[in-house]
Amino acid sequence: MNTKPDVIQKCLWPACLVGLFIPGALSLHCNLLHLHLREVTWQNLRLLNSMSNSFPVECLRETRAFELPQDIQSHTPPGKRYLKEAFYEMSTQAFNIFRESTTKSTWKKKYLKQIQIRLDWQMHHLEKCFEEEEKGKEDSKQMEEDGMDFSGAMVSQVSSLELRRYFYRMYNFLKDKKYSHCAWEIIRVELRRCFYYFYKLTLLLRKK
Repeated sequence: MNTKPDVIQKCLWPACLVGLFIPGALSLHCNLLHLHLREVTWQNLRLLNSMSNSFPVECLRETRAFELPQDIQSHTPPGKRYLKEAFYEMSTQAFNIFRESTTKSTWKKKYLKQIQIRLDWQMHHLEKCFEEEEKGKEDSKQMEEDGMDFSGAMVSQVSSLELRRYFYRMYNFLKDKKYSHCAWEIIRVELRRCFYYFYKLTLLLRKK
């Protein structure tokens, strides 16, 4: 009689573990890409907030406008394909900044490593989804579904270039400021702002 609770407990524990892993496993499916992107971006936002208690007052005079592309801020990117490309570009460039910061910033290393892991996972997942799209759809059909013709593809390329330049401005700012504490704090706030806009874009990706 006394062994039944133990048996039940042993059965429930694996079930609980499965329940915990199911949401993560589902979000890896490309049809549920928006769930994965939304969750990872939200987690990274929280980690960025945890990296520092408050923004140093003495750094206010050094703040800079990095000019996040307007279509990201206004939630009007030119098509579903560009949304995915924008997430990939953002993940790649942000990962490079965090990798640079491992030796030059004063950010808490445990949070930094977690963000890097999530961004790396996100890049690899997007790559797999791009590969699936190429294999599963004809080029002409893909153009029609995304509402993109040749001119639409050109818009996407220009938009990606603007996003890349946005991150280059951050790289140059860090270099010009000799990777100072204030420079890293300003970049942390800017990346938090960037992640926030991309977090909102996940809803748009779901609707399309």
